[in-house]
Amino acid sequence: MNRSEAREEAFKFLYQIEVQKELNEEQIELFFENNEITDNNAKEYIKDIVNGIKAQEKTINEIIASNLKADWKIERISKINLSLLKLGIYEINYKELPYKVVINEVVELAKKYGEDTSPLFVNGILASVVKNMN
Repeated sequence: MNRSEAREEAFKFLYQIEVQKELNEEQIELFFENNEITDNNAKEYIKDIVNGIKAQEKTINEIIASNLKADWKIERISKINLSLLKLGIYEINYKELPYKVVINEVVELAKKYGEDTSPLFVNGILASVVKNMN
């Protein structure tokens, strides 16, 4: 499983957590089992993403909120878009991956799983996050 595929699986699990509002080790193992993820590198990557976002959730949510338009609240964002934003922000801020790669991959996931407006919305927020980092 390559990094893009692992990122997609991490997104799916983040979305599951957004819906269920719960995360524990048993859920992680069940996710791997149900999705037939056997690659240890992919498992470690997904665990790192999920646990890292959980640990930094307050900060990540503040970053998202501060990059929304004035009349928007984080609660208005679809769970799919919110999961994608958390994934992108975590990888850009905490994994020190090239932001262009992260944004491109997350926007591709938005095209695949989100609504028609998702790619533009996710790209706009992540671009704003990167701009505000500099």
